[in-house]
Amino acid sequence: AKVFYTEKDLLDAIEARDIVEGDVVVLPFQGPAGAPGMPEMLTPTDAIMGAGYQKVALITDGRFSGGTSGPCIGHIEMEAYNGGALGAIQNGDIVEIDIPNRTLTVKLSDAEIKERLKTVKAPERKLTPLLESYRKKFT
Repeated sequence: AKVFYTEKDLLDAIEARDIVEGDVVVLPFQGPAGAPGMPEMLTPTDAIMGAGYQKVALITDGRFSGGTSGPCIGHIEMEAYNGGALGAIQNGDIVEIDIPNRTLTVKLSDAEIKERLKTVKAPERKLTPLLESYRKKFT
């Protein structure tokens, strides 16, 4: 896995060609509370496809519309901001996507995930009072 905590960091890595075929790109903290508001993930998927990648997957707790193409898994719950396992994934972890069996697995034990989640911190985001109120409804 290659983990990015902001869309900008992911887009910069795509532009710098720091991603290689076969990578699973993880973009946590994009869900209703984490972002907040669950932004559309079309820009990252378009950037991956536009860079010519054919075998790069994107997994996120953000949302996708009907315009997404390629191996993308979104709307993952429980979202990372609220303690979901997506937040425990780190660079170098092995993530297995089995489409026929509809499974997404990170090669970590439950104990490893639990231990990692103790230290996970959401990226700082400056929020307006309205968005702060919105976030509280989802935590």
